[in-house]
Amino acid sequence: MTQVRNKQVILRDYVSGFPKESDMIIVDSTINLNLPQGSNELLLKNLYLSCDPYLRILMTKDTTSGIGALTPGSPLTGLGVSKVVESGHPDYKKDDLIWGMTKWEEYSLVPATGMFKIEHTDVPLSYYTGILGMPGMTAYAGLFEVGTPKKGENVFVSAASGAVGQLVGQFAKLTGCYVVGSAGTKEKVDLLKNKFGYDEAFNYKEEHDLNAALKRYFPEGIDIYFENVGGKTLDAVLLNMKVHGRIPVCGMISQYNLTQPEGITNLAHIIYKRIRMEGFGVFEYYHLYTKFLEFVLPLIREGKIAYVEDIAEGLENSPAALVGLFSGQNVGKQVVVVTHE
Repeated sequence: MTQVRNKQVILRDYVSGFPKESDMIIVDSTINLNLPQGSNELLLKNLYLSCDPYLRILMTKDTTSGIGALTPGSPLTGLGVSKVVESGHPDYKKDDLIWGMTKWEEYSLVPATGMFKIEHTDVPLSYYTGILGMPGMTAYAGLFEVGTPKKGENVFVSAASGAVGQLVGQFAKLTGCYVVGSAGTKEKVDLLKNKFGYDEAFNYKEEHDLNAALKRYFPEGIDIYFENVGGKTLDAVLLNMKVHGRIPVCGMISQYNLTQPEGITNLAHIIYKRIRMEGFGVFEYYHLYTKFLEFVLPLIREGKIAYVEDIAEGLENSPAALVGLFSGQNVGKQVVVVTHE
């Protein structure tokens, strides 16, 4: 039985408030490189790991979210791109490249169910943590399946330079919409306007009155608000939605680290304007993945869509990369490179 060293990122304990690098520890362990007979599992060598805001929810002992929780003393679990070392499942063989749920470690033993085989390797493999993986599917399903945009409609995207937001805006522009995004730095605002093709963008930290800012950019109101942050932004948006507007709710990153979530005071506008506000989970739309690839791969190959990654090199730098999401340090999709091999 072959054993190899396996560096892991372990959750030290449940997190309260903003996560810190010290909430995670790097340890060395070993792993067997031989699957037992009849196993339905895959032994993976992890290449890229995806840093996503939802991981903060999993670090909390409170399980009211319904999406499970991480266990202190165990490796973090999240999406990644991996190479198959050993396979106990007939659909996968040694050296296949896949993306799906793995663990924050060099090698992982995981169930084969829910994995996606990577067939298209003429694009960077890291893209399968983002534009060709869960964030890309989130943008696609949230905008088209929940938001149902029509040409000429007004679309607002918060956290617009992040992994999902940068794609939502571009998909909406391709549909013929007027698109405005908010972000937290001048660099990100410039990126939205000059690289991602947003019609307008603003730094929400410089706006003392979000309601007034939205009226400035949307004098006729908002048809679709792609919700990534919650809190004060959502409250201001509700005042500026059009009748029969739609709000796909993807995330609420401004609330994840609060011990007492902020209240929303303008919910009555959902009634007044007959707004449809719908939370969604991307896993409910994975059956559209082939259709999504047919849509997005030609756009990437033809240079019709821009995509920005923020790369952290080495598993040892993954805690800092994850924590940085919550102070806006990342520019684009935050990815951790475990190995280039």
